[in-house]
Amino acid sequence: MDGGCLCGAVRYQLKSAPYDAGWCHCRICQLNSGSPAMAFATVPFADFTFTQGAELVGSVASSATGERRFCMRCGTPFLMHDRDQPDTVDFSLATLDTPEAVTPGLHIFYASRIAWAEPGDALPRHDRSRTG
Repeated sequence: MDGGCLCGAVRYQLKSAPYDAGWCHCRICQLNSGSPAMAFATVPFADFTFTQGAELVGSVASSATGERRFCMRCGTPFLMHDRDQPDTVDFSLATLDTPEAVTPGLHIFYASRIAWAEPGDALPRHDRSRTG
């Protein structure tokens, strides 16, 4: 699967199928995306490769252990990498060329949701992360 940013300067490729797709309602994802929740999926860290414009990818620490990467030209958020989970990376589903190919199956950090943005689905809801 391939993806990229709004301006087209940065492109990436996934070398394996994404898994654990979901919606994150944490405050950091809200601020990073400018929306009530961010759709994401996970791949092994080594399987997410920038294929064009890697020099235009910026990073910012978003928590004590998390780092976000984004296009420095247009601001498109690509991924979040957590040092506590060094072997995986969570990427923004909407940046895929075919985002409809991966369907979210859960909600995480649901306790942080914005009250007026109640999802209209029956997916499992976790107050914090998937693991607890």
